Amino acid sequence: MENVIIGLVFIGALAYLTKLVYKMFFTKQSGCAKGCGTCQAIPTETNNPV
Repeated sequence: MENVIIGLVFIGALAYLTKLVYKMFFTKQSGCAKGCGTCQAIPTETNNPV
């Protein structure tokens, strides 16, 4: 019984780490690298006509 519980905890930890690595490499984030959300993304278009 203990082996089943340890196995489930191990599989859960492995899934969590896999999710973190996937987000690190395959998601597109805007802003700075800290990930706290306080930095604003640099605008790509301006509304000011030239």
